[in-house]
Amino acid sequence: MGQTIIQKIIARHSKEPPTPGSIVWMDLDVRSARDFGGANVVKNFEANYPGQAPDDPKKTCFTFDCVVPANNIPYANNQHICRKFARKHGIKVYDVNQGIGSHINIEEGMAVPGATIVGTDSHLNILGAVGAFGQGMGDQDIAFTFRTGKTWFEVPHTMKVKVKGTFRYPVTAKDLTLKMVQTLGSNGALGLAMEYYGPAIDALDLPGRITLASMATEMGAIISFIPPDRATLEWLSKAAGRKVEGIYADPDASYCKEIEIDVSDLEPLVACPYTPENVKRVREVAGRKIDSVFIGSCTNGRFEDFEIVARFLRGRKIASHVMAKVVPATHKVYAQMLESGVLKTLFDAGFVISHPGCGGCASGQIGMTGKDEVQVSTSNRNFKGKQGDGDTYLASPLVAAASALAGELADPRDLV
Repeated sequence: MGQTIIQKIIARHSKEPPTPGSIVWMDLDVRSARDFGGANVVKNFEANYPGQAPDDPKKTCFTFDCVVPANNIPYANNQHICRKFARKHGIKVYDVNQGIGSHINIEEGMAVPGATIVGTDSHLNILGAVGAFGQGMGDQDIAFTFRTGKTWFEVPHTMKVKVKGTFRYPVTAKDLTLKMVQTLGSNGALGLAMEYYGPAIDALDLPGRITLASMATEMGAIISFIPPDRATLEWLSKAAGRKVEGIYADPDASYCKEIEIDVSDLEPLVACPYTPENVKRVREVAGRKIDSVFIGSCTNGRFEDFEIVARFLRGRKIASHVMAKVVPATHKVYAQMLESGVLKTLFDAGFVISHPGCGGCASGQIGMTGKDEVQVSTSNRNFKGKQGDGDTYLASPLVAAASALAGELADPRDLV
C-alpha cells in the first residue's frame, strides 16, 4: 500500500511504521517557541531538566512575533527570559524586528519539503504550504522537544481534496480558502491531514499556497499539504542554499475520505462574525459601513498581498473615516515593500504601516478594534474578542482594499 505525504514525512523521521492511528516517536528538524509561550517553555525546561542543555541548539530557536516590540511589561519580561536562555545555550533568536515565525521558517530555508518543525504557534501547520510538517504544541511539550529533539505523535488519516475548475482576478487564494472553510466547517477535517490537488491548486504561487494552508486549523485539520511545484521548489532551494526536492503521495496512497469542490464560479467571499465558517458572497453583505481595515497576518502578509492592494488603490484615497492598517509578515517583506514603492503607494492611499509581526491577529500589536467597531481583516480568525471588542469580517486583501476605498463592505468588481 502506498503512503500519503504525512506518512512519508514521518517515515523519514521515525523508526516505527507510520500507520494511521498509531503513535510514533518522531525526530524533529526544528524546535521553536514564540514570545507567546516562550517564557513558559523556558520555565518548564529549567524546572524539569535542571542543569541540562537543549539537545541541539542549532536546531532550536525563538521567534518573537505576537507583541513586537513589547508594549507591556509582561511581554517585555517574557521576551527577555527567552533571550537570556538563548544566550546561555547558544540558541538563535529571531527578535522583534524579524516577523512571523512560521514565515521566517520558510524564508530562512528551515521549512522545506519533508522537514519536521514544532513550536508554540497554533498555525505552525501553515508549513504544509511547502510540503513541510509543522505543528503547534503546548509549553511543556515544546520544553521536552528542546531537551530531546523528538516528540510522540499520532499518525493521522488523510483526506484528499480535489479542487475542480479555476478562478481569475479579482478572486484570490483567500476566497478559495474561505470556500474550503465554508464547505467543511470548523470540524469537517477534524484530526485529519489534508492534501490539495487540481488545476486551481497548481496555479497558486507561494503566497497563495501559504494563504490556503494557513486555515487548516479553522477546519479542524492537523495540517494541509500542497504538493510543491517547480517554482516553489526553486524558491525554497534559493532560501535553503541547496537543491530541495519535493515529497509527494504515492499513486496508490490510501485516503480516509475524498471530496471535490468546484471553484469555476467562485466569487469574492467574506467570513462574517463571529466564526470563519460563516461565509457569504461579498455582494450579499455589501453596504455595511466599516470603521477599519487590517491587511496582514500569517494568512495574507506576503509582499504579493500588499502589491495587489497597491495596484488596486494606486492614485486613490481610502474613505476618510476608515482607519486602515498594514502589517508585513517579515522584515524581508517590509524591505520588498520599501524597494518596490508599494509602501509609498499604500501610505499615499491613507494606510498606517507598521513593523513586521502578527498584527491585530495576535491581540497585542496594531489592529485592535473597539466596541461596535466594524473591521475587515485578512487574518484567519474572527471569533468575538479575537481582534478586539468589535465585529471582524475575514476577507482577501482585494476585498479589504475595496472596502477601505468605499468605506463599507464592497466587492472589488464594483470599484474598478
